[in-house]
Amino acid sequence: MIKVNLVCVGKLKERYWRDACAEYQKRLSRFCDLTIRELPEKTVAAEGEDVLRAARGRLFALAVEGKQLSSEEFAETCKGASDRGEELTFAIGSSEGLSPAVKARAELLSFSRLTFPHQMFRVVFLEQLYRAFMINAGAEYHK
Repeated sequence: MIKVNLVCVGKLKERYWRDACAEYQKRLSRFCDLTIRELPEKTVAAEGEDVLRAARGRLFALAVEGKQLSSEEFAETCKGASDRGEELTFAIGSSEGLSPAVKARAELLSFSRLTFPHQMFRVVFLEQLYRAFMINAGAEYHK
């Protein structure tokens, strides 16, 4: 089972975001060993150091300027990593974004050219991760 780490700067303040994330964590438990780590908000540079210390394996920085993939392409990225036995870390920055140090070390991945609130994006990311595993499982969820 693939190990997936989600490193997030900041906490989910509203219960509805926490509940949505918990639902996707539950769904994902059949496909991956998911760890979500919340880091405290600091200066962007200090947050970046914390993110890099928390990262394991192949690191993806979720940033608006990153490469955009379709759901199928994202699923293939996850499948390839799983097939190779890679551990994946995805990093979501604070409302100030991710530090240049994180972006320099990571593969940049964008889910849209739009900017999302970082709390909302955590739910969006987990849904897309779940969708990727469902695509790879050949399930109907994706349709």
